[in-house]
Amino acid sequence: MNSTTFEEKNKIFDSIILERRSHREFKEDTVPDDAILEIIQAGLHAPYAEAAISKDKEYFRKFFVIRKDSETMKIMKPFLFHEVGNMATELHKAAARNDEFGEFAEGFIKRLSMIQNMGMVPGVGNAPFFIVIAEKKGFPPIEQASLAHCLENMWLKATALGLGFQLVSITSQMDGIDEFCEIFNLRTGSWGYMGCAIGYPTEQLSQSSRPDVKEVTTWLP
Repeated sequence: MNSTTFEEKNKIFDSIILERRSHREFKEDTVPDDAILEIIQAGLHAPYAEAAISKDKEYFRKFFVIRKDSETMKIMKPFLFHEVGNMATELHKAAARNDEFGEFAEGFIKRLSMIQNMGMVPGVGNAPFFIVIAEKKGFPPIEQASLAHCLENMWLKATALGLGFQLVSITSQMDGIDEFCEIFNLRTGSWGYMGCAIGYPTEQLSQSSRPDVKEVTTWLP
């Protein structure tokens, strides 16, 4: 029987939430495979859109682990970077045609330009592991919401294990790219994607800072 009280569990959980941060620099030290499997297990237990895909016999969520120096990573790095360039070009064209769209997409366009200047996609190849999570699409199309639950579970588990974690959000834009989907032997357009980098962080970051909960909470009559 677990002797930990609910009060103790609550304190531990709160501390993990506060310690959860985005780490963008990782040590060369390898991470045990068992730790990666524990993180994936946490993601597997996240909520999913059962009603949207309940008639599909194929399992709804898949995980693909890519090691830093693997053959798959050698393919993945330049390919993802190339697609960043393609997206940046198309968005710049769209922004030039439509000022309102340009203002709306400005933040993402700047992000793509920053990645181009870096010469690499952050999180892809600079951490010991890059994990791609695929979520089966259904109706209504809420696979990205389901993936968000999955990644949050994985992020909290990584934090509890003392590991650094970085979302690689550009992965979510790749679901319509044939060459990308072929890497995982998945049908183009049938799966949503998200990715993350995992490794030991080079530094311990301070706890996350947010406004007081009372400032952002309204109790409606």
